[in-house]
Amino acid sequence: MTATDQPTFSSAPVRHLITGTIVTDATVIEDGLVAVEDGRIVFSGVAAEFDEGSFEGFEESLRTDLPSERYLVPGFVDVHCHGGNGGDFPGAEEASARKAIDFLHRSGTTTFLASMVTAPREDLLRGIELFVRLADEGLVAGIHLEGPFLSHARCGAQNPEFLLEPDLGLLNELVEAAAGKLATMTYAPELPGAAELVDLMTFHGVTPSLGHTDCDDATAATSLAAAREGLESAGFDGVSSLPTVTHLFNGMPPMHHRAPGPVAACLRTAQEGKAVLELIADGTHLDPRMVATVFQLVGASNIVLVTDSMAAAGLSDGNYMLGPSPVTVTNGVATLDSTGSIAGGTATMLDVVRHTVRAGVGLADAVSSATAVPAAVLGLSDELGGLRRGLRADLVVVDKELRLAAVLRNGDWIA
Repeated sequence: MTATDQPTFSSAPVRHLITGTIVTDATVIEDGLVAVEDGRIVFSGVAAEFDEGSFEGFEESLRTDLPSERYLVPGFVDVHCHGGNGGDFPGAEEASARKAIDFLHRSGTTTFLASMVTAPREDLLRGIELFVRLADEGLVAGIHLEGPFLSHARCGAQNPEFLLEPDLGLLNELVEAAAGKLATMTYAPELPGAAELVDLMTFHGVTPSLGHTDCDDATAATSLAAAREGLESAGFDGVSSLPTVTHLFNGMPPMHHRAPGPVAACLRTAQEGKAVLELIADGTHLDPRMVATVFQLVGASNIVLVTDSMAAAGLSDGNYMLGPSPVTVTNGVATLDSTGSIAGGTATMLDVVRHTVRAGVGLADAVSSATAVPAAVLGLSDELGGLRRGLRADLVVVDKELRLAAVLRNGDWIA
């Protein structure tokens, strides 16, 4: 079949040939072709270099030739995501979580961490138990804990009632409950005991993510260096040696020429290739010119685009919940009812990529920061994050305006 407008896809076949312009690994391949068999990519490159005769048993009906104005990009990877389509991960209700997961997959985010917010110990353990089961089903890639060891001064939408100073006993309990599924954890490095907390995280293969902090430049730089050294010495298979920074600029003091704070340290460390910066480039959390500036300063390979999405993602304005906290969305901006603080995002990852490109970042770089770089943070570069032979067949079809056309996950068309 040769498509001339909107292609028709079937979920039944285990083999696919898809032609179009490929954008992956910071490169663009015109006249490209991706061949999929049994959920894996068996070829990705220039179409003329593919031998269809080698694709034994291929049926012409499984071929999809995309119009020239379509792109093939890897499935998006989000390391900071609280839900969507009315589903809320911090609430730890299974039906709600599954609703969000289905929406996120169909929106093109084929891999993501389930992010939780600061909450009582019992709620954190209940959420971890749920997401361990969902990770075992292959629905989420792991867990991100945003807290509870965060700064009161920079708590943002986190409930200050449940913020704690570092507690190694509690961290051990959370790690044990997560059974290897706790991937990243946001922490404030200025809190007493934070250095020991970082040591314990890296010992267990959990990536420290500096954020929701009121620290100074030196504290941030020292903590990021310790986190990187700890991850390197721990040597866990499939764990990146680089710490991350939770939504740079948000949840931390602004940079000032006489008080640079953590932002300057994070930028320097990322520019050296020793940390990875999260950017919520959704047009709300950051000015587009700031997004472009950070890409120019540190490079796409040191940036992960994230959504920080909450239950309202994909839905209209109205009233929602972020864990236990009521949130109101007005003109697409979610704010906490109690304080007016921005309370997560309402954009999908494709929306974030679109905003990033509109900010002046090249398409290949924006796609890389939404696919290959977060895959590396999760230690999954040999499994996903690109369109290369041997990787899982996660693929998103978009038009030239970066609007969604179709989603392939694990070799099956799901949207």
